Amino acid sequence: MNYEVKDESLSLAGKKRIEWAQQDMPVLEIVKEKFLKELPFKGLRLGACLHVTAETANLVRTLKAGGAEVVLCASNPLSTQDDVAAALSKEYGIPTFAIKGEDHSTYYKHLNAVLDFKPQITMDDGADLITLLHKERKEQMQEILGSMEETTTGVIRLRSLEKSKGLCIPIIAVNDAQTKNMFDNRYGTGQSTLDGIIRATDVLVAGKNVVVAGYGWCGKGFSMRARGLGANVIVTEVDPIKALEAVMDGFRVMTMLEAAKIGDIFCTVTGNCEVIRKEHFEVMKDGAIICNSGHFDVEIDVKALASIAKEVVNNVRNFVDKYIMPDGKKIYLLAGGRLVNLAAAEGHPASVMDMSFATQALSAEFVVKNAASLEKKVYNVPKDIEDIVSVLKLKSMGIIIDELTLKQKEYLSSWGEGT
Repeated sequence: MNYEVKDESLSLAGKKRIEWAQQDMPVLEIVKEKFLKELPFKGLRLGACLHVTAETANLVRTLKAGGAEVVLCASNPLSTQDDVAAALSKEYGIPTFAIKGEDHSTYYKHLNAVLDFKPQITMDDGADLITLLHKERKEQMQEILGSMEETTTGVIRLRSLEKSKGLCIPIIAVNDAQTKNMFDNRYGTGQSTLDGIIRATDVLVAGKNVVVAGYGWCGKGFSMRARGLGANVIVTEVDPIKALEAVMDGFRVMTMLEAAKIGDIFCTVTGNCEVIRKEHFEVMKDGAIICNSGHFDVEIDVKALASIAKEVVNNVRNFVDKYIMPDGKKIYLLAGGRLVNLAAAEGHPASVMDMSFATQALSAEFVVKNAASLEKKVYNVPKDIEDIVSVLKLKSMGIIIDELTLKQKEYLSSWGEGT
């Protein structure tokens, strides 16, 4: 079996980590049992480009249980858990191409290794795999039934591709499912981003001015959790409605240039480029900490930071680089501007990924069942999948909710009754 991991001897440690996560993913386990009986992917090849974590391992094991031949690569050079990659390849027979810290050429070699597998279904986290297909391997398009996209950044890219009439395969926007973005992005990113910042720096969050760039689901979650640890949270936004929402939620809202002068910790979660740039670095306080929790490493203009620094000291702590400015003040960059929650910590807790990955797995089943009728466009996750995942999650938590009575259903579907 062809695969590439950092150290095969880590496989048993990875297996323990995967099993630990599995016990906190009951919805995905129910989906796995269903797939074992029905084998919806029997005879199909599935290529995935995802963060190689213990939670992802349980997703690809679920897909394999459904009859798929699965191959996996990393969707970010710093997000791989090397013990998990080793375990997937050695213990579970799922070829994995992922090494934490891999360089640009290795990253794309691994993407191509997945496409060399000739997948008929793909799963993406950031749309790099799908973009590579569209740019360099168009001849494979006709073999692909459809793909799932897991991130806000990826969905933005793919909707743009669709708008330009260039999208060649059906896409399910798993990221836009409420069972994904409302929970994974808000609660998962909120907690794991703070976890990454604290592990990297050992900083006390209480009393600090924490600047959050972007008030989407990730920004809301991170702002909520930072406030919970006692931070004074400042939000920067370009969307007036989101900015107004942040104000109404009790946060200070200002421009990044204003915030740069008073912030102690900065985190970008926008999905856009150059959110923190040269003019912001120039006015930051001594000791400012900057990091990113958006998918790509474009939100912080690291090249501009390096160009104005008189000295750069790498790895003053794990995943912390010190940039010394001409006036002697220091700015600390975490994880090289990449996803701090996956580079410096372990990513989202298994409990929240349980919903996201159950939605992902059931969306893949939907693609297979409906391949003949799917057009080359971006689809939302069907509501019945969202409902199944939500009900199963509540059930796993021991929670029972009310149901509509017949009279209530009739009332909601009628128009005649008024005051």
